[in-house]
Amino acid sequence: MRDGLQAYCRECAAAYHQQRQLARGLNVRPRVQAPEGHKYCRTCGEIKPHGEWTRNSSASDGLATLCKACKAVKGRQHHLKRNYGLTEAERDALIASQHGLCAICLAAPPAHVDHCHKTGRVRGVLCFNCNSAIGKLRDDPDVGRRAVAYLEGNLWKPTLVAPGVYQLPS
Repeated sequence: MRDGLQAYCRECAAAYHQQRQLARGLNVRPRVQAPEGHKYCRTCGEIKPHGEWTRNSSASDGLATLCKACKAVKGRQHHLKRNYGLTEAERDALIASQHGLCAICLAAPPAHVDHCHKTGRVRGVLCFNCNSAIGKLRDDPDVGRRAVAYLEGNLWKPTLVAPGVYQLPS
């Protein structure tokens, strides 16, 4: 209108818009009224207090579109797909093929996807300790073999061949 105001109130204009969209055959989300200090999450379908939402300064209400729990689930899914090319179902199938145990220690529940840093190929799902141990050994099988020999009590001592050049026993 000339005075800068609409002819109808906000609720009536929203209802009219929804009616027109339905008449055109378009999908319209139902409006859910949440109590003061709460917001409706379209992903999980629950009404949660504002404390369960992350902040988003660009949103009209200042809150994100997903609750923290749904955002965490979505973040895990994207992490698996982006870093390893796996879905959660494929990761769960890997864990099932390992009988629900870490592929190395066979004791702890697996939680971390292990992959080759050179090729990106997924090797399995490991517990935190085994996954970090492989990382600390720099994914080098020779270092791993020397670590196993050390643990078994086979002390290896490099011999000095020339100044600054050592030879490892075979």
